[in-house]
Amino acid sequence: MVNTLSKSELLVKYGFFKAEFKSLYKLNKNKTFYVSAEGDPQATTYNPAHALEEKDEEVNLISNDQYYKTGFPKPFKRFRLIDEAFNKSLEEMYFWSINHARQDQGFPELIKITDIFSASENSAFFGQSAQRLSIQEDRASNFLRGISELVKTLFQIVRELRIIDERLEIYDNWKKSKSADATLKGLFTDFAENKGGQMQPGSVYHLSNQVGYAVLPDLFFNTVIYNKDKVDSIVDGLNFNNNVKSVLKRKLYQFIVWKEKTEIELKARRKFQIKYLRQHYTVIKSYMSWVKPYLKHINRLTMDDRQLDSPDLISSFETSATEIEVLAVKPIQGNKCRAVMIMHYFFTTRPVLQYRQEYQQGPIHVGRGRMTLRSYGWTQEQIDMYKRMKDNEDRELLGMVDDQLKAAMEMLGKDLESYLEEAEASLDERNQYTAPLRKDKLKAPAGNGSVLEPFIELFKGFWDIGKLLIPTGFGSKSKSGGGGKSDAKSAAKLANKGMWLVYKNYKKANKMLSW
Repeated sequence: MVNTLSKSELLVKYGFFKAEFKSLYKLNKNKTFYVSAEGDPQATTYNPAHALEEKDEEVNLISNDQYYKTGFPKPFKRFRLIDEAFNKSLEEMYFWSINHARQDQGFPELIKITDIFSASENSAFFGQSAQRLSIQEDRASNFLRGISELVKTLFQIVRELRIIDERLEIYDNWKKSKSADATLKGLFTDFAENKGGQMQPGSVYHLSNQVGYAVLPDLFFNTVIYNKDKVDSIVDGLNFNNNVKSVLKRKLYQFIVWKEKTEIELKARRKFQIKYLRQHYTVIKSYMSWVKPYLKHINRLTMDDRQLDSPDLISSFETSATEIEVLAVKPIQGNKCRAVMIMHYFFTTRPVLQYRQEYQQGPIHVGRGRMTLRSYGWTQEQIDMYKRMKDNEDRELLGMVDDQLKAAMEMLGKDLESYLEEAEASLDERNQYTAPLRKDKLKAPAGNGSVLEPFIELFKGFWDIGKLLIPTGFGSKSKSGGGGKSDAKSAAKLANKGMWLVYKNYKKANKMLSW
């Protein structure tokens, strides 16, 4: 799914705008991106001029005042290294630099943001990727087809539950309303006594066509009895001939028994449908979780059109292009901001098949590699915003599956939610006796501690005495002036220091000119 926003507009959408334009935007309800501020006509759309965007100083377009915009947030500092060698693996540049940043420069958290691979049409890599892509597409289409069928069945289950609830409402009001009694008797004569759409012999309406029984339907609907044991006593008190009263007793008794049995059957059917609905909904959620990795793989295996149109990729050459972006994060004690280093790689390579062991072979990438390092001082919220910005197209692709179920839930209304909540409540009630014990109940009783407990308590006593002899504040950091404060500039300087060492040490390790 192609994003309609430009890179500059995406920067504004996810909070990377200049300070003077901060009042024009606000966070949305879910606090995932920024929207236009209310009542401000100048902020109806995302203005690219508001973006705090990096300008590539190596590419001068017209004059010294105009540079190519890279689509990255404006960094504190930036370093770029280009290594071109047709006799060396460019994979070394990537693994050497990220390992050096993680182990030697103390950036423990590495987040892969971008991993895009493209190959020329006649290359061997293109054929292998196309085969793998077709396999992933077939499996994803099967899952999506199954999700569509399950969603259709979901409508049928909810519809059947609605019908059952409508019928049970009549049963519940049977003893409260004469209208409910007349409605149930109508259902009895329409469905129980009519089979296949034909009036059965001995039914109320069939007998009314015979001589002497014309009054039977009126007596059946107007005689209200709620207990089958009282049918004889109540009907015997009516002033009609014995033949009519005998048939009326039979029909009223048969109706009450039908009502009791069908009510039990409907409640059992409803209980089963509630459980089946929950199981069906769980299967849909499982299918959605299974299909999302395939959609993500499809998106990553699909060649980037921008790279395919690049002059670096020629269809008759065995060439490929790889773009990688890694976010290196280093937390700082006492500072809400973190030292962030964006490590961006772009490889234009020629795959070469080499034998690495006696019976093993595999390709290595040789060619031209470009490593660009950028330093920032960001809070965790800014890091999350940047990840959402880079993951915008992937989230739209994966979100189309969630939107399908969301649209179905909106069409079904609140009934689906109420039925699912009822199913969860019944499940919790069933599992209340198998719930895990609380942690406070797992504490060991007094007097049953470890055998080393007396010695531990003795050393604790010595430590408490020693603390009385040590001056207050000795060996401890002051908590005033810096506990939890946000200093983006100091965090960016720390990131810049680590970035410079990665840049300089890589050049020294590869015998390049350095100082």
